[in-house]
Amino acid sequence: MIKVLLILFLYGSLAARENPFFTSDAASMPITSNQQILKAPLKRASLSLPSTARTIESVTIRYKNLDGTRATKQLQLDNTIDWHLPIFISQTYTPIQKEFKHASIKTAQKQKNFQAIYKLPFIAFYQHGKKLKVVTSAPIIRDFLLVRPHRIVFDLKQDLEMRSFIKKLPHNTIFTKIRIGNHKGYYRVVVELDGYYSYTLEKHKNSYIFNLR
Repeated sequence: MIKVLLILFLYGSLAARENPFFTSDAASMPITSNQQILKAPLKRASLSLPSTARTIESVTIRYKNLDGTRATKQLQLDNTIDWHLPIFISQTYTPIQKEFKHASIKTAQKQKNFQAIYKLPFIAFYQHGKKLKVVTSAPIIRDFLLVRPHRIVFDLKQDLEMRSFIKKLPHNTIFTKIRIGNHKGYYRVVVELDGYYSYTLEKHKNSYIFNLR
């Protein structure tokens, strides 16, 4: 009789568990699935930011687990960015690193010195990265920023005998157009930009430098 009761007790204890061959906290383990995943492997994806973006604060990835649940992982950052360049997510690390290394070398070589983008007898414009150098003997008497389109406006104290005109600039520069208009006692220069910027102005001998940021 005692043997029969002992057998019934052990059977009842084993039956109380969903699976007697796993530990007591097995219910907290993720449930996997052998369902076939018919999706292309990640190679490289890109995201472009608007021209108002200047810093990146974090990156959040939303992913799906084996058991079908979804979760997120966030990487905290605090870096400046150039909105002209896309943000990449990739699992092909080495080739992309080589590609960016070559691109960085080419960019550095191009930006060693100011390059002329437009010249006139009384004024000349040069670019170096996000810097616009204006070479002129006339003093700038006022400067300000306007939007829609985003543009830098500055007036130079000099009388000119000329008609107003617009000059489109090459596509590989952030400065897209230059407009010059004649007024009594001064002439106005409008430099259109490819996006949203603020700037500071430096005065040098016979030149001014607009530092965009």
